[in-house]
Amino acid sequence: MPGAFKYHTGYGAGGTIVHVPEENRMVYVRDDGVFDASIEKIWKYLQDPESHQHESILSQKVLEQKGNTMKIRAEIKGPQGKSEEIWQMRMDPPFGFELQVLEGPSKGSKQAHTYVPMGDKTKVIVVGDFHRQGASDEDVRKGTLAYFEQVFNEDNAALEDF
Repeated sequence: MPGAFKYHTGYGAGGTIVHVPEENRMVYVRDDGVFDASIEKIWKYLQDPESHQHESILSQKVLEQKGNTMKIRAEIKGPQGKSEEIWQMRMDPPFGFELQVLEGPSKGSKQAHTYVPMGDKTKVIVVGDFHRQGASDEDVRKGTLAYFEQVFNEDNAALEDF
């Protein structure tokens, strides 16, 4: 197979088979939860870096900001230890935000967080395509859901005191 082609297509009795290189494979994940806070409180919290912190995000630095879009360098703690990623984050208050990983072990991963107001509570729906270098699809799915659970629990606890 020539190196210039990203995908190799084969034809057989079962139909067309597309071989996707490991670095281009994505795993679709959807999750949701309900925060015990109004949407107004959530947006104030998201914009307060002193309060909005996570155990798995060791540091963040905004490299560039244009309108509602930021490019961020983040040092993260993951299953393989510490790593650095470059993120592009687009805020769309009060509806949600999108995050795409531009560089690092999860390069190419994209996620969207949508907030649905429910009075003094807010539903969050997270969907995305995720990749992690060297991880199987099942490990990516399980790891992503575990990460979402951890971050949701951290946020919900922090929102109580915010």
